[in-house]
Amino acid sequence: MKIFYFTGTGNSLYVAKRIGAEVYSIPQMIKEGRYEFEDEAIGFVFPCYGFGMAKMISNYIKKSKFKSNYFFAIMTYGGKSASGLHNMEEIAAKSGIHFNYTNEIMMVDNFLPAFEMESEIKNKSSDEIEKKIVQIEKDISARKNQLIRKGVASDVLSKYVHKIADNVSKNFAYKQIKVNDSCNGCRVCEQVCPANNISVTKTPEFSHHCEACLSCIHHCPQNAMHLKSEKSKARFINPNIQLKEIINANCQVK
Repeated sequence: MKIFYFTGTGNSLYVAKRIGAEVYSIPQMIKEGRYEFEDEAIGFVFPCYGFGMAKMISNYIKKSKFKSNYFFAIMTYGGKSASGLHNMEEIAAKSGIHFNYTNEIMMVDNFLPAFEMESEIKNKSSDEIEKKIVQIEKDISARKNQLIRKGVASDVLSKYVHKIADNVSKNFAYKQIKVNDSCNGCRVCEQVCPANNISVTKTPEFSHHCEACLSCIHHCPQNAMHLKSEKSKARFINPNIQLKEIINANCQVK
């Protein structure tokens, strides 16, 4: 079984690892030019971005060829998931992928303009998260057939919101992130960026193909990166994932 994942602060990587399979970072697969895979079961684990998935995921799936008898998709989210999985199903269908199983997991949301990290960390039950992951593990192991459906109204709304989010995200870092004087040029932000959108000489410089994953902000050792509209200065990294794992998953710097 193979699982393809995209992660900013570790939630989706943690879920992918817990399901138990060969895990493949989508940013690294793009970097290596690997687009053809075959296995008896193939899955995707990804965070909900604007009621859909990050552009990098959809672009990768559109270019790839996957062959399997059992496909599944798991979406992590923090607030409202709406029809985020429907976005994955639509894109995947264009590449000949028809899912047997989809599910979603509520976890800590790292999107600082919408959430206070202190409240997110306090209010999201790790026990409930673990129970949901265990259930998903069992479902996939049993090759259960189940698709999450939210209804036509949710699908239409999600498609509209996601289109707006896609247009906004590419310039998100360039327009929204400010770096203060505590930055020491350590390059962690550059290394954890999945989109190769950051270059550091003395301080970070942002390009125009951001995914708005906020990995750079949450991993900054100096807490030197801030959003104009952030609701808290607290940061979040999945406690089960180490920084080196995020760097290995996302670093596009040659």
